[in-house]
Amino acid sequence: MPDNQLFEYAVIRIVPAVEREEFLNVGVVLFCSGEKFLKLLYKLDEKRITSFNSKSDIGEIQEYLESFERICEGGSLSGPIGKLPVAERFRWLTATRSTVVQTSKVHPGLCTDANDMLNKLFRELVLQ
Repeated sequence: MPDNQLFEYAVIRIVPAVEREEFLNVGVVLFCSGEKFLKLLYKLDEKRITSFNSKSDIGEIQEYLESFERICEGGSLSGPIGKLPVAERFRWLTATRSTVVQTSKVHPGLCTDANDMLNKLFRELVLQ
């Protein structure tokens, strides 16, 4: 039986009008040190986002989320942040922001497979 690994995750939120403090869950980012795992899953629903703010720039939001993906993957294509160790990249991704793309507080848990847990959290927190 595989050992439980500590993981941390945050929900990725779109805040279409920051001053209104309303948000939509669009993704999850998960970090597991024991598995050297950092990945995010997201799904943009343009119709839902623009129903909160018709002036939302979906292209800009997509670019932000794609840069988050590149930072998770690491390497030279993800800029200076992507060259940091995995834990530091996760901390950067989950730092408090006042932009249209924000993350929740970081939550811990235990899992036997980080990728399975990411998929489970994505289904529960974003798709439902």
